This record gives sequence, structure tokens and C-alpha cells, in this order.
Amino acid sequence: MTTADRIFHEASALSTIEKAWLIDKLISDLDKSDPEINEMWVKEAEDRIDAYDQGKMKAISLEKLLQKYR
Repeated sequence: MTTADRIFHEASALSTIEKAWLIDKLISDLDKSDPEINEMWVKEAEDRIDAYDQGKMKAISLEKLLQKYR
């Protein structure tokens, strides 16, 4: 049995409130920002703004974008 399996087995015995608390803590732990990824997103955003300013990329409205996925 793996460590994760043992933890899951023990967590299954917790009360609903304790399970919710544990889930919240685990998700919060996963949601930590990564400076390297943040830096990559900043560069991507700046590149897109530059492309828009140079006329290489067009903007579309949010409504038009959302229609694509409805």
C-alpha cells in the first residue's frame, strides 16, 4: 500500500468537516505560485500586447469569445 493509499484510508474515517478542512489545505498547497511560470506568463502577455500594438494581432470582444464555447 502506498503512502497516498494509507493517507486516503485514514482520511476516509474523518468527519465531513475534517475532510473539507483537509481538502482545503491540500488545494491551497497545490495553488502556490511558481516564480518561473509567472515570469513566462508576464513575457507572454507583453509579447501579445506588442503584437496587438504592431497590428499583428487583432482583439475580439469577450461576448464573441464566449459564443465560441457555448
